[in-house]
Amino acid sequence: MAEERAPENTEGGPETDRPADQAEIKQRKNGLYPAVSDELAELMKSGWADTELRDLRPADQAEYAAERRAALSARFPGERLVIPAGNLKTRSNDTDYPFRASSEYVHLTGDQTQDAVLVLEPEGDGHRATGYLLPRSNRENGEFWLDGQGELWVGRRHSLGEAAVLLGLECHDVREIADHLPDDQVPTRVVRGYDAGVERILDGRTDAGRDEELKTFLSELRLVKDAWEIGELQRAVDSTVRGFEDVVKVLDKAEATSERYIEGTFFLRARVEGNDVGYGTIAAAGPHATTLHWVRNDGPVRSGDLLLLDAGVETTSLYTADVTRTLPVSGTYTELQRKIYDAVYEAQEAGIAAVRPGAKYRDFHDAAQRVLAVKLVEWGILEGPVERVLELGLQRRWTLHGTGHMLGLDVHDCAQARTETYVDGTLEPGMVLTVEPGLYFQADDLTVPQEYRGIGVRIEDDILVTEDGNRNLSAALPRRSDEVESWIRGLRG
Repeated sequence: MAEERAPENTEGGPETDRPADQAEIKQRKNGLYPAVSDELAELMKSGWADTELRDLRPADQAEYAAERRAALSARFPGERLVIPAGNLKTRSNDTDYPFRASSEYVHLTGDQTQDAVLVLEPEGDGHRATGYLLPRSNRENGEFWLDGQGELWVGRRHSLGEAAVLLGLECHDVREIADHLPDDQVPTRVVRGYDAGVERILDGRTDAGRDEELKTFLSELRLVKDAWEIGELQRAVDSTVRGFEDVVKVLDKAEATSERYIEGTFFLRARVEGNDVGYGTIAAAGPHATTLHWVRNDGPVRSGDLLLLDAGVETTSLYTADVTRTLPVSGTYTELQRKIYDAVYEAQEAGIAAVRPGAKYRDFHDAAQRVLAVKLVEWGILEGPVERVLELGLQRRWTLHGTGHMLGLDVHDCAQARTETYVDGTLEPGMVLTVEPGLYFQADDLTVPQEYRGIGVRIEDDILVTEDGNRNLSAALPRRSDEVESWIRGLRG
């Protein structure tokens, strides 16, 4: 990795007779970046080909993003609305985490660039939407080669003209945004938590409670997916299915190394076909499967154990799948593993059957929990009757978590939605949610027979609510225990 250091000025001392941009100021302040000679600065300004892209068309998402902005405009008439993408975050010293734009900003624009801001300015009966973005790196002041975020360091950004065509938005330089957010009497809301600089510009002009209303509405706006979003989620799921197949094919290599081989194998598929994984892959073998969010992935993979793989590919548009399968490393479930797996499968079947338009959101959770409670009573782990178990929630010692969540740009999508519109709400066509019951018998749980201890099973699929029921987007991955075994045999030969 190249060190972010500009060439030395052999004559010594910083040059002061040319414009200094923010990057240059930062470079000089820490003493590591002496200024360049006038001759080199002039040499770097010229001799570059025109690379402006002139045959662009609006991105596929642009028309859908415009409809989402229209819904936002209708909800807050006469108010200025400010939605930032966010900034880079430092990982260590002078290295940054990969940038991921805020879901609110992406949903309303389709853009994913850092430091960008969407502003909806009241105009007539609606709003004028403007994107404020970083333009291409400046070649006159040296930004494109001196700045660590310049074009020769991290790659070319779209020009403002290119961005305007792709996004279907008027676009301006975000570094001038303060001049476009006047301190006037227009009621203003901002989505907080992504860009402290934008919040400072608006300091004293917004109210935390009103800003939270904006964030809540934007979260609820994503509850029902449009046709384009459903297509992206199906793409994410299809890539995820291929990632699971990749993992099964290398289980012998994972046995020779660790859970990290599984994580890395799935990650390769995510990077080749998408942007990234949508969340930290859970590659939990043996007793690690009883830890719900096991992402250390540093344990052994042993024949005879189960592998709980919870993973999802994130598409280049940032929509993510979220799928879980619990697989026998050897290719065949033991008798006890099959009994537990089949119980979870039966619970998931009940949960999926409860997903339909007009049903209460909580119905699929209740249906799955009832099946698991019945099984725990049948096995003598809990004392019945089942209604008492469910009333007191006693099954939760071994089921632990909710049975699903909304899915979309975030793996736990729409998290800021109000309780009455989400978990106490009603399912509608276009909603996409996971159904993922599980049973987890901790290795140190003395309340269950010893042979149960250390077994964890979860089965998770991504379910689209349709006009007449539901569609399992991840149905290409087998779920029934005998089908899973046959699938593994077919892939491993």
